[in-house]
Amino acid sequence: MNAKPIGIFDSGVGGTSIWKEIHTLLPHEDTIYLADSKNAPYGQKTKEEIISLSVKNTELLLSRGCKLIVVACNTATTNAISYLRENYKVPFIGIEPAIKPAALNSGTGTVGVLATKGTLSSSLFLKTSKDHAGEIILVEQEGVGLVPLIESGKINSTETKQLLINYIKPMLEANMDHMVLGCTHYPYLIPVLREILPPHVKIIDCGAAVAKQTLAVLNKENLQNPKKTPGEIQFYTNKDTKILTSFLEDVDELKQIAYLNF
Repeated sequence: MNAKPIGIFDSGVGGTSIWKEIHTLLPHEDTIYLADSKNAPYGQKTKEEIISLSVKNTELLLSRGCKLIVVACNTATTNAISYLRENYKVPFIGIEPAIKPAALNSGTGTVGVLATKGTLSSSLFLKTSKDHAGEIILVEQEGVGLVPLIESGKINSTETKQLLINYIKPMLEANMDHMVLGCTHYPYLIPVLREILPPHVKIIDCGAAVAKQTLAVLNKENLQNPKKTPGEIQFYTNKDTKILTSFLEDVDELKQIAYLNF
């Protein structure tokens, strides 16, 4: 099992932000990434639809021998990971909005959360908020339209910037000093957010924490790949390979980005 790959899936290109953190921390691990861009965004779908798509992605990764699966999508984690853990034997790593560190470090007592409808309305998000926010004020905002813009490569467009300005305004009016990104697509918006936000507002995403958790689970389950050579990297998308490629231009060792009808 140790030599088998780590599987990662997302509703598109956003989870590459998680993959990069995992690959940086675990460069000798083989990885297979699925970008389900054809069905993005997951955040507007029903729980049943999200579970069905997550099962499809999981079974494809298992058919390719994955020893562990990272659900690199907040919406899929909050809606489907319990089902996946109950029905499959491999370990699953999920993604949750990083409310706990934001709440612990907030000086103003107000934290902004930008996420999808599927994440904000989930029982797991509500539990996380209740467990970690305490008396912190959470200003929740659904990022309608952001994922399709990112999936289309329009990160720096006027439309994207205007949406972000509109979404952030109530957070700033409530005096937030930490902003939690509750979707793995959103870290790619950080350069635009830096232009909009006051310098004292700290942006929080969970990529590094997910990579550390992946390492911890590999160690716990004795699944680390012992090889010293760089891991084999495979990326698959069921939509435009050019868009996925544009998010991975900084990955020198990447050899395979392929279209796959899944």
